[in-house]
Amino acid sequence: MAAGKEIRGKIKSVENTKKITKAMEMVAASKMRKAQERMRAARPYADKIRNITANLSRATPEYHHPFVVKNSGTGSVGMIIVTTDKGLCGGMNTNVLRQVTTKLRELEGTGTKVQAVAIGNKGYTFLNRVGVKVVAHATQLGDTPHLEKLIGPAKVLLDQYAQGKLDAVYLCFTRFLNTMKQEPQVEQLLPLTAQRLEQSQSEQQSHSWDYLYEPDAKSVIDDLMVRYAEALIYQAVAENMASEQSARMVAMKAATDNAGTLINDLKLVYNKTRQAAITKELSEIVSGAAAVG
Repeated sequence: MAAGKEIRGKIKSVENTKKITKAMEMVAASKMRKAQERMRAARPYADKIRNITANLSRATPEYHHPFVVKNSGTGSVGMIIVTTDKGLCGGMNTNVLRQVTTKLRELEGTGTKVQAVAIGNKGYTFLNRVGVKVVAHATQLGDTPHLEKLIGPAKVLLDQYAQGKLDAVYLCFTRFLNTMKQEPQVEQLLPLTAQRLEQSQSEQQSHSWDYLYEPDAKSVIDDLMVRYAEALIYQAVAENMASEQSARMVAMKAATDNAGTLINDLKLVYNKTRQAAITKELSEIVSGAAAVG
């Protein structure tokens, strides 16, 4: 029964793996709910600051912040790439990095140089592997995104754009749609497009105020534009974290189900092997008894 013993060892090994994947699935489900709540909680702030920014930009036509002015001729762009620190979350990182690769080829085809900020260890490793210049990075963010950890790396590209050293800044992340679906995105962060600052009719009516500036309009708009860009980056990281936990939960559930199927198949093979061994022994006993008789 050497074969039977080997199969029993395989069954035990797969059962241990199944326990691990089941535990990881339950942990991811718990973290997913918290990540979704955090992501949804950040949306009202982002919407509110977008409305105020849109109104201020319209109310002060004599001043245009560098973030809304289109730069050209620098031959260089920046990319903020948001990925996870850990794996075991299905094809989530692969999908967003595939989109990044496509964008990199498109930019390199026009002779544009790319410099990047990596948020998450997977993206940082990828950028180093493909040879893209990484000007800053933030890894090991944990389960909760902290704005103070994101501001420093992101500010490198924001400041370069404001100084006219970059033509554009792109934000690459995975948008959370629902538990089963996450969508990789490569969006233009700077210059801020009219679409980003666009307001609905109801928003325009509810926010049609006259503003008093203290100390002056330029200082207020400068600070507000930076806060708005930071809010967009924070929202992208929050969406990415919610997507990560959802993708990990789904991946671990699939792994648990596959382990269960494999265990059933191995048990069937083990029972067949055991039955064949018993049948062989009985046949030997019968043959021996017949020979003696």
